[in-house]
Amino acid sequence: MAKVYRVNVKTKTIAREELKEDYRLLGGRSLISKVLSEEVDPTCDPLGAGNKLILCTSLLAGTTVPAAHRISVGAKSPLTGGIKEANSGGTFATYMARHDIKMIIFEDLPETDQWHLLKIGKDGTPELVPAGGYAGLNNYDLVEKLKGQFGDSIAVISIGKAGEMQYRNSSLQNIDFSTGYPSRANARGGLGAVMGSKKIKAVVIERNETPHVFQYADKERFEAARKKFTEVIINNAGMQWLREIGTPALVGITGSVAIMPFRNYSGGFNDKLSSITADQFMNNIKSRGGKTGEPCQAGCVLHCSNRYHDPDGKYVTSGLEYETIALCGSNCAIADLDIIARMDRLCDDFGLDTIETGATIAVCMEAGKIPWGDGEAAIGLIKEMMEGTELGRLLGQGTMATGKALGVKRIPVVKGQALSGYEPRNLKGTGVTYATSPMGADHTAGLTLEAPLDPLNPLGQAAVSSMLQPIFAAADSLMCLFAWFAAASPDTIPELLAGVYGGEWDFNKVIDIGRQSVLREKAFNAAAGFKPEDDRLPDFFTTDKAPATGSVFDIKPLELDGVLNY
Repeated sequence: MAKVYRVNVKTKTIAREELKEDYRLLGGRSLISKVLSEEVDPTCDPLGAGNKLILCTSLLAGTTVPAAHRISVGAKSPLTGGIKEANSGGTFATYMARHDIKMIIFEDLPETDQWHLLKIGKDGTPELVPAGGYAGLNNYDLVEKLKGQFGDSIAVISIGKAGEMQYRNSSLQNIDFSTGYPSRANARGGLGAVMGSKKIKAVVIERNETPHVFQYADKERFEAARKKFTEVIINNAGMQWLREIGTPALVGITGSVAIMPFRNYSGGFNDKLSSITADQFMNNIKSRGGKTGEPCQAGCVLHCSNRYHDPDGKYVTSGLEYETIALCGSNCAIADLDIIARMDRLCDDFGLDTIETGATIAVCMEAGKIPWGDGEAAIGLIKEMMEGTELGRLLGQGTMATGKALGVKRIPVVKGQALSGYEPRNLKGTGVTYATSPMGADHTAGLTLEAPLDPLNPLGQAAVSSMLQPIFAAADSLMCLFAWFAAASPDTIPELLAGVYGGEWDFNKVIDIGRQSVLREKAFNAAAGFKPEDDRLPDFFTTDKAPATGSVFDIKPLELDGVLNY
């Protein structure tokens, strides 16, 4: 059975356990929901001793399934006050699987201000190492210094100074497979602050010479399913845009139909959209020596990542995604990919969620703190967060805290978390997901962009979101969402799981992993004090018409109350 390391930061002890038998068919989001539900009091202080920070791998980690090595991080969120799981690609989960480590749990609070690293050596031995020399570093310098001490063959998940300062908008960052930089973010929910509260600066895993050999229930059956699954991904013509461009390809698609947020959801950016579309992105990539078509984790065949260079051909950031362009770009009326890339780099380095950061800057613009579209002023606000000024510390607490303090009426958050890159009045099914997901306003909980419905018509949107949310939760328990939607089908995923774990599987049994996860998350949030009225979008979405379409979010409260009632 796979290993679990339980790290008590108060006593500085590490206990090794075997994964419980009833956790065997869980991973990623589903495993985090199970452990938090069993071990954490939902009413606890997210930055107190009662909260736990969990790092775990997916249900298929350790196998050769493409894109199965995402790292999930979970805790009670200091941003939402509810349950939270955030996952990313990178190298960390791969290294955990090489050591046959399923989960790392950080417990309690330290009695001193001393910082530590959790280091897992080549032989798999864990130890807490004093990290005073690393405190105060941001992620890029931190990773470079860690490689200088432990060598290049390490995986790292870490916090920048935002996590040290316990900003409720702070992320954990881990190393991108292709570039070697800490550009893959477990971004949403302020989980970096939980790691900071426990005075853990980073987790470092050394690469073992002989990786753990995964024990398949039926290796032949698994290999047949894996081959088919991989071929479907590679041959999926609908995913070719991911390999060629990556998620920035969505800018032109969503922008042209007013699904992309403009100026804090007030419109007025359409004439500048061409400056941040995929055409401009690819022109910059090709003319400056950047790259697209790179994998963020070992073994992935989707290759949807990128590296972005400045006009002088120097590396700026990697993994520049649609949501960052939407929230830090169009949502702030910033029509300059170079500025957006710099914002992305600063956020990765300091350890901030780019979605929450872009939304926070937009409410500052709406409040008149800086002008709309002023990219340098926007960067100045991020630097204020980095410097810890009075305003910067406010901004670090996220969009809701900032909007309320500045007297902004239109604050686009649900359960304290900012909406991502999709306008809920013009993509109403995703608006339902924003409102009802236990995770807060998160598109990865159930994006309805490809649902066969008129996105402006309220009819059927609640039902579609309710159907999709457990599917997305199941995907977040197994693999990258893109791999899932490229190749998941009743004759691939069940066969993979049957080959790995044995037994009989059908697609309903797979989806039930997600369904049960969502139900546990709902129960956790209810015990934390959430009520049905928390499953709502801000009022302005229901009263103010979307500028481009004249649509409002008109899903009835009774329909929202029925979502996820399985």
